[in-house]
Amino acid sequence: MKQGIHPEYRPVVFRDRAAGYAFLTRSTATSDRTIEWEDGNTYPVIDVEVSSASHAFYTGTARVLDTAGRVERFERRYGKREER
Repeated sequence: MKQGIHPEYRPVVFRDRAAGYAFLTRSTATSDRTIEWEDGNTYPVIDVEVSSASHAFYTGTARVLDTAGRVERFERRYGKREER
């Protein structure tokens, strides 16, 4: 790597406040706020709105759309397509 042109790559804590979940990883993201982590060290903390702990896809709370019901309702309302 070329010296002096890359941002500092260091440990950072990402915290999902909605789910009460935090994880320590490495990043170039910066923050003025800090948090004391489980290992006793202090790291910059970045609050995120969605993480794997709160996203509906990962938690299994995603709604499944009833596409078959929508097609049937459309056909009742506007009639079936005529065969050619």
